[in-house]
Amino acid sequence: MEATSQGGKKAAHHREVRPAVVLLLALALMNALLYLCLDRFFISPRRAAVVPSHCPFGYFRIGQMKNCSPWLTCEELRAEVRQLKRVGEGAVKRVFLSEWKEHKVALSRLTSLQVKDDFLHGLQMLKSLQSSYVVTLLGYCEEDNTILTEYHPLGSLSNLEETLNLSKYQNVNTWQRRLQLAMDYVGVINYLHSSPLGTRVMCDSNDLPKTLSQYLLTSSFSIVANDLDALPLANRSAGTLVKCGRRELRGDFVAPEQLWPYGEDTPFHDDLMPSYDEKVDIWKIPEVSSFLLGHVEGSDMVRFHLFDIHKACKSKNPAERPTAQEILDAYQKVLNSLRDAVPTQTREML
Repeated sequence: MEATSQGGKKAAHHREVRPAVVLLLALALMNALLYLCLDRFFISPRRAAVVPSHCPFGYFRIGQMKNCSPWLTCEELRAEVRQLKRVGEGAVKRVFLSEWKEHKVALSRLTSLQVKDDFLHGLQMLKSLQSSYVVTLLGYCEEDNTILTEYHPLGSLSNLEETLNLSKYQNVNTWQRRLQLAMDYVGVINYLHSSPLGTRVMCDSNDLPKTLSQYLLTSSFSIVANDLDALPLANRSAGTLVKCGRRELRGDFVAPEQLWPYGEDTPFHDDLMPSYDEKVDIWKIPEVSSFLLGHVEGSDMVRFHLFDIHKACKSKNPAERPTAQEILDAYQKVLNSLRDAVPTQTREML
């Protein structure tokens, strides 16, 4: 009798536990479905602004490295980095393809002591803004005026068309991937406008080629900011505004508030030039996005759907222009709507 009683208790126990297990599984399934629904209908950034490869501040990991390594010191840079060839040069830095422990890396050297302040500003920005939106810093040496960063063989965004025209990249030369690149670009601007260091303005962007040269195309076809030498702080509510350089700017690419407002009869003088805020970056987004969209099948369709948000970017009044986050949300909605309109088998390729 006792055995029967114990057996009955065990059976009853199982009957009590089974509904609880089923309930827990049901709740887990509901949470998963809710997450999918939220992810589908609400806008979320494509990339989280975290330190690359999840390394803590002051550390890095690239390529097939298993562990995070601390930023390289002057001694390590001198002893372990082998300079190979020059691959680029700007007003502030010369960039050399180099090698460190069988990794291809980019070694930047100061071009002239006259621009050392810009060089050091860029280094400080690079250190403080390490994230998935900014090229990975591997080390630096202020004594030698050198900075070591991750090397991206596809180069700057200026090379995008040449890269996508290569036969091995034809499968990614689509409006979907190009729109994602435009979203990456706006994502970088959004990160700079809401960075841990406050609202930063990408000042090295007075024409389209110069703007494109500030960003790198990664092997996974995403975009990272590379040149942060001219990244001043803007905060209109606190009265902190910026001016991008000390010379007169011309042309349609720069925002209207960046143009000399006093006419041809009054010679340009920097002291008389009004300052402005981060909305100058917003004005330039339509041109950069149009370049990134290119002229592949479907790109004009994307431009049509982006017309309203791009028109808002071109508002003469800076305060009426959308924020970078609002533009990113609009791009995401367009991508979602157009992706839902294509056949299932095509969508699976996205």
